[in-house]
Amino acid sequence: MAKDNTQTRVFNSEELRREVIKNNLHTVAKALDERGYNPVHQIAGYLISNDPAYISSHKGARSIIQQVDRDEIIEELVKSYLEK
Repeated sequence: MAKDNTQTRVFNSEELRREVIKNNLHTVAKALDERGYNPVHQIAGYLISNDPAYISSHKGARSIIQQVDRDEIIEELVKSYLEK
C-alpha cells in the first residue's frame, strides 16, 4: 500500500542540526584520511584556530566543514563527549 504523504510531519530541528554536524564531520574526516592526513589533528587545528587551511579541499571538505559555525561544532562535540 502507498505511503500517505499528506500527513503533517514534525521534525526536531535540534536533532536535524546534530545530524548535519555529525555527517559533515564524518565526510570531512574521510576526505582528510584519503589524502593521508590525521583527521583528528586537522579538525582540531581548524576548530582551535578557525583557519580553514587545516582542512583539505579534497572532495569539498573545506566547504563542507564551513557549512556549520565552528562554535556549533565545538558545542556539539562537547555535548557528545559529556553524554557518554
